[in-house]
Amino acid sequence: MTTPPIDPDLPLRNDIRLLGRLLGDVIRASEGTGVFDTIETVRRTAVRFRRDGNATDGRALEKNLKQLSPDAANSVVRAFSYYLHLANIAEDRDQNRRRRTQLLREDAPARGSLQEAVARLRTAGIGNARMRQLLDEASIVPVLTAHPTEVQRKSTLDVHKEIAQLLQARDTPHTSDEAAEHALALLGRIATLWQTRMLRNSRLTVADEIENALSYYRSTFLAVIPQLYGHLARQLGREPADPFAAFPAPLKPFLSMGSWIGGDRDGNPNVSADTLELALLRQSATVFEYYLEETHALGAELSMSALLTPASGALAELAEQGGDASAHRRDEPYRRALVGIYARLAASARALTGRNLSRREAPQARPYASAEEFAADLAVIAGSLNTHHAAPVARLRLAALRQGVEVFGFHLATIDLRQSSDVHERTLAELFAQAGVEPRYDALDEEARIALLRRELAQPRPLFSPWLRYSEETTRELAIFRAAAQARQRLGTQAVRHAIVSHTETVSDLLEVLVLQQETGLIAPGGAGRAADDGDGLMVVPLFETIPDLVNGPDIMARFLDLPEVRTRVRQAQRGVQEVMLGYSDSNKDGGFLTSNWSLYQAERALVEVFKARKVRLRLFHGRGGTVGRGGGSSYDAILAQPPGTVAGQIRLTEQGEVIQSKYKDAEIGRWHLELLTAATLEASLADSTASASAEDALFESYGATMDRLSATALRSYRALVYETPGFADYFFASTPIAEIAELNIGSRPAARKSTGRIEDLRAIPWGFSWGQCRLLLPGWYGMGSAIDEYLRSGDGKRRDRIAHLQDMARHWPFFRTLLSNMEMVLAKTDLVIAARYAQLVPDAALRKRILQAIGDELKLTLATLKLITGHRQLLADNPSLARSIRDRIAYIDPLNHLQIELLRRYRARGRKTDPQGRTQNGIHLTINGIAAGLRNSG
Repeated sequence: MTTPPIDPDLPLRNDIRLLGRLLGDVIRASEGTGVFDTIETVRRTAVRFRRDGNATDGRALEKNLKQLSPDAANSVVRAFSYYLHLANIAEDRDQNRRRRTQLLREDAPARGSLQEAVARLRTAGIGNARMRQLLDEASIVPVLTAHPTEVQRKSTLDVHKEIAQLLQARDTPHTSDEAAEHALALLGRIATLWQTRMLRNSRLTVADEIENALSYYRSTFLAVIPQLYGHLARQLGREPADPFAAFPAPLKPFLSMGSWIGGDRDGNPNVSADTLELALLRQSATVFEYYLEETHALGAELSMSALLTPASGALAELAEQGGDASAHRRDEPYRRALVGIYARLAASARALTGRNLSRREAPQARPYASAEEFAADLAVIAGSLNTHHAAPVARLRLAALRQGVEVFGFHLATIDLRQSSDVHERTLAELFAQAGVEPRYDALDEEARIALLRRELAQPRPLFSPWLRYSEETTRELAIFRAAAQARQRLGTQAVRHAIVSHTETVSDLLEVLVLQQETGLIAPGGAGRAADDGDGLMVVPLFETIPDLVNGPDIMARFLDLPEVRTRVRQAQRGVQEVMLGYSDSNKDGGFLTSNWSLYQAERALVEVFKARKVRLRLFHGRGGTVGRGGGSSYDAILAQPPGTVAGQIRLTEQGEVIQSKYKDAEIGRWHLELLTAATLEASLADSTASASAEDALFESYGATMDRLSATALRSYRALVYETPGFADYFFASTPIAEIAELNIGSRPAARKSTGRIEDLRAIPWGFSWGQCRLLLPGWYGMGSAIDEYLRSGDGKRRDRIAHLQDMARHWPFFRTLLSNMEMVLAKTDLVIAARYAQLVPDAALRKRILQAIGDELKLTLATLKLITGHRQLLADNPSLARSIRDRIAYIDPLNHLQIELLRRYRARGRKTDPQGRTQNGIHLTINGIAAGLRNSG
């Protein structure tokens, strides 16, 4: 008898069924049978309609939703939204379960794991020593930002975490009593979720955003980053085979964390010197709380007695200096030493944060002058343990704590400053005018500006005078640079390291920031190549965002790096490294999906040549978002698809919006994403040394001209719709909930740079987020169909040959393959039927018909041409788990879309005055939450 195959999706389906049933029980008990029955009717009709496509079910669904009162509508929205939240938790749990199962099988390592990366590199002839050498010089930095697409409250996310833990515990065998108790606990958490307000009552402040980000350090980063280092050390053979041999010192900190929260003031008037100081203080307090807790626990762990095993002389001296007079610990030198270390940590925390963070009594002690001093004391403990047959003990808590100190220091994460170049320009124009140096700096041409700025960098005298009055903007700008200088003195130079210049269009945009640093004590007066006594100043990082910026970026960097003072600074103060940031969001909004990606790829290739010619190491900072249109998709695949030479052990990338909670709210999932990032960087960096440059040049030679042609057509198609179609802005603002998204309390930053109603002035993030809500996700595919269709219809040769050429591109070129894969995921979530319902919100019937027809035609072309290239009749045919996930959740997103349309119609027709309790507006905001949760990477 043949054993039926095991369904790999069965555990996930069981979890989702359980959570859905418990949610139904909670709703029935809390809201009554009537509300529950209404929700069930909607659910069954929506599932049947999505499965069978019966028009009768579609009309019934629409009719049922239209008849709902505001209160009933809100209950339905909350039910479907929370179901999608619970499905996400179950899917995350299933990912962990599958990875665990694969690890236990101990067969082929998982794709993207460090084990697989190391094995692949060894096969290519790269040994452990070469990998360790790369990591010693590497810099891999995920950077958390506060860009507002995270619509869930922290209170909700906290309950999610508790539900996830209970779900995980279900996999452990238990008795019937334990199972019943466990089910009750799950029911209780889901009841808590249902009775917790889903939306914020007030807009987030920067202080709120800081605290939200810090919660991920407590739940994930502080624990899993040291674990990841330990795992990699074992993979690379750094640990001796003999467990009693001396345990090695921590790895150099190649993987660390960055943040924009508190320092990113581009278009955010709420960020200032005060918010920067607050962010730095709260970060420092968080890492000190971690160190104090771990040090106390270490004291309980290291109970070794001098009567049984000796301690080193250095450890004995540390114990004597600890100030612990307890007779009970006279023979326990490690504990006495740790009492002193704890006291010094507590004193350091008071000195640096102004708060008493110690939860236990500690003797008076002098603060540590730096994190390096703290690390040195821990090294004394480790050295003593290693010397006296206790290396296995050093492998316990102490090893992770030592690695944590290397990574987090006293600052926790590096905060970047970011500001728009026009603000820097206005600030310097005022300083020059007030000082009598140049009355009209803003009227100078580029060459005159460069000459003036270079002269100023050579000047020992300041521009700023404490006796003069300056505008509020200038005062704020100088204050934040001064705050950065003071923070670096207190917390170390890693606390603030970069000044990012948005809208970099000229060399002078970068030189201006060097002059501002000189004015505020970050760089020593009289030369940008020298460093001030307290550090090396901030690296000035250009951000190339639009299509023209990406085209011009390499030439700007060539001119910048050729300046003698800049060349000296890069060589001495920056240790031969210069960073360049690339903007995915604005380039996509400017030129569309295909042209944005191709422009980014070409800019990266050109930057590699510019930097190679000047013997400067390039570090690329990728400004990726959650949506594919903003650089989203698999970070692992994206890194491996980078042009050779663009990684080389140096990479930073933003983690934004709901992507942060999706990746990092769960410690196990967070560790996996960090492992993927590290493995991809390792592979991409060292693969460059084995793959000849000619291979990449051959790919570019074979396919580059085709991409140029595709990009040119896609750009024309995209801009013809978005920027050249009369009335398109009216269509967009009416057919999407962009105005209502701007009312959501999801961030401290405004949704638009200017309140003009123009697409050009809208921020790229709400632009993409809005298209996701109406299920078009236009920034992730529009223009691609026209581009491929034009290529297939024209030119020399047969259509069959051109199709084969595109198929070769997808087969052999990682860049093109990743492009298609990301677009395919977006198309699987796109629904023109639902988008057409949103189009009914546009008052002008002719306008909506014309634009929806253009979008629909392009979508059909895109789907048809994609299938020609992939050879698949169905989207995501080679990724069945993702296809299943999207298919299962779409039936629960559909009613939210229909309800959102109905609520938007009511709200816009009647206005705020007829919604005094805010119920309709609240319902709209709830649908935004639910749809975002269902689509997952929509921000």
